[in-house]
Amino acid sequence: MKQVTLPRTCPESWQEVYHYDLIEIYGKKSILGHTYAYNNRRKNVIELIQKVAKPGAKILDVAAAQGNYSLLLAELGYDVTWNDLREDLVDYVKLKHEKGTIRYAPGNCFDLGFDEGFDVVLITEIIEHVAHPDEFLRKIAQLVKPGGYIVMTTPNGEYIRHDLPKFSDCPDPSKFEDLQFKSNADGHIFLLHEDEVRPLVEEAGLSIIEFRLFTNLLTNGHVKTEYLLKVLPRSVVDSLESLTGSLPFSWQRKLHKGMAVLMQRPARS
Repeated sequence: MKQVTLPRTCPESWQEVYHYDLIEIYGKKSILGHTYAYNNRRKNVIELIQKVAKPGAKILDVAAAQGNYSLLLAELGYDVTWNDLREDLVDYVKLKHEKGTIRYAPGNCFDLGFDEGFDVVLITEIIEHVAHPDEFLRKIAQLVKPGGYIVMTTPNGEYIRHDLPKFSDCPDPSKFEDLQFKSNADGHIFLLHEDEVRPLVEEAGLSIIEFRLFTNLLTNGHVKTEYLLKVLPRSVVDSLESLTGSLPFSWQRKLHKGMAVLMQRPARS
């Protein structure tokens, strides 16, 4: 994808996403923990998609914002549909587009009336922003063709630095409806735990194919490890990330910030 420079006058939404692009994509290393965590998440997402879908497959990227996943997947040969509530971001994504097939479908993805199901629907860092994650996942499942897949990432609620409530511990999620859809970490409502993801997936009529945890305390720059990231070679950081990824799962649930889940909708019988 192209590196862009913002025009002197542009929408506020462009300025907001460009700030994150500088850190996550273009290599501004002011917050290395954020950069490394983003790169880890992107690596896991692309690996999971490539495991189940070949280039040419139809992918819907929901709440895709500045379109970094959409653009990368298009470059890898996938047929991508970008979606976000913020229609004014379409032209920002187009500025960065270099090659590959991307269609633009701004608006509420559940109201757009797509003609057919997608091979893969991508929902990265979204479900923690909705008051009814169970209902959200059921609706997402309807956008996938029979036998198709959903790739979801979300913060791991059991990570030792997280303190938001579990969805399953809230008797009346509707009280959070006014807080929905705010961007960035300020908009997090619930953080899902591994033991509640599985029943949510089953209730949506899906099955889990693979469940991953990733990005440890060092990689994420937490507990003052950001200072270490400025002096440690990336190879050392990656080696320690691999080490914590080999620990017993009960330890990983406490040490890793992110989770990625590959789900499948059953094929028609």
